[in-house]
Amino acid sequence: MPSEVTVPLLDLKAQYTGAMRDEIRAAIDEVCDSQWFVMGPNVSEFEAEIAAYTGAKHAIGCASGSDALLVALMGLNIGCNAGKNGRVICPSYTFFATGGSTARLGAMPVYVDIDPVTYNMDPDKVREVAKKTDNLAAIMPVHLFGQCVDMNVYREIADEFGVPLIEDAAQAIGSKDPNGHMAGTVADVGCFSFFPSKNLGGFGDGGIMTTNDDELAERLSILRLHGGKPKYYHSMIGVNSRLDALQAAVLRIKLRHLDSWHEGRIANADFYDKAFLDAGAATSATPLSGQADLALRIPERPAAPARHIYNQYAIRVPAEHRDALREHLKANNVGTEIYYPVPLHMQECFAWLGQKEGDLPESEAAARETIAIPIYPELTDEQQQHVVDTVVGYLREHAGASRSVGVAAS
Repeated sequence: MPSEVTVPLLDLKAQYTGAMRDEIRAAIDEVCDSQWFVMGPNVSEFEAEIAAYTGAKHAIGCASGSDALLVALMGLNIGCNAGKNGRVICPSYTFFATGGSTARLGAMPVYVDIDPVTYNMDPDKVREVAKKTDNLAAIMPVHLFGQCVDMNVYREIADEFGVPLIEDAAQAIGSKDPNGHMAGTVADVGCFSFFPSKNLGGFGDGGIMTTNDDELAERLSILRLHGGKPKYYHSMIGVNSRLDALQAAVLRIKLRHLDSWHEGRIANADFYDKAFLDAGAATSATPLSGQADLALRIPERPAAPARHIYNQYAIRVPAEHRDALREHLKANNVGTEIYYPVPLHMQECFAWLGQKEGDLPESEAAARETIAIPIYPELTDEQQQHVVDTVVGYLREHAGASRSVGVAAS
């Protein structure tokens, strides 16, 4: 019999209750009363608040996280907007916009494999690839699942090869790298998404770019407005990528709660970590082929001062059991998602790059073996215990394990 406990992958309704609902409705009413729906004071104030929150000197709002990447590339003269093509090093194991924004401008994504412990692009492989890449235009690491790469290392690599550095921080607002740097503050440009599923999610699409460069900030702010300043006078060819005032108003309310939501996700990760480890799992620092009592790997926790904000909590199981486990979780009312089932280098639209299966083995293995389970801050202990029991029970029965099913968590 399916469990009576239901655990959706994400429950935004649980967030939109009580005082939060009242605050947001009041903010929306103010925008409606003003009839100022595009850009305007709410956007300017939100930009200032994001700059203050991240510690970046400038924040420039735009229509989406995908557009943030696009405009950042344009602002750095990468791709057809500047009349020259170039190659941008980025991971293949990531959301489509990372490579898609690059290719859309006529530049060429150069996909590099990941570190299987963090699922982030491997900096040693980046340096190897950079040495062999002609016309290198930029390096774009992704802070995947809410965990930052080591930005000091990437800054060194970018400087070594004389190219700009872009942080795809779509999943990582408020995360910190191993040196304590906030996401979006070390690269030439940091790019964030406010898609509703993000830790800081709007009521639709939205994005923002951060930078410490005054001249670049001005260029980005002009490019998002068709390249025009003043209005109707165009010094460059830009795009229409303005942040709506309604989104800014909602996000300003939510930003006040963001760190408490981060702490809730971290606490839920603590719950999962203890329960799964007690059941015989190991962290991602131990390969699935390595010694452990349960065929399950959980995220390796980064050491302070790093902060993982757990936009996703991705577990890893043998590929031959991944999809069946997902169906078992669904049958027991547990929501899941696969991030990401097909790495970018294997997507049909990137066949022209000439890469094939086997070229990036760690990315391909992660695509076959990972499942994201619910991690949102409003989860109850009962819901989390149900997730743990369902995962561990299935793996003990089908994937083999030697220890008893002691999965109680405290």
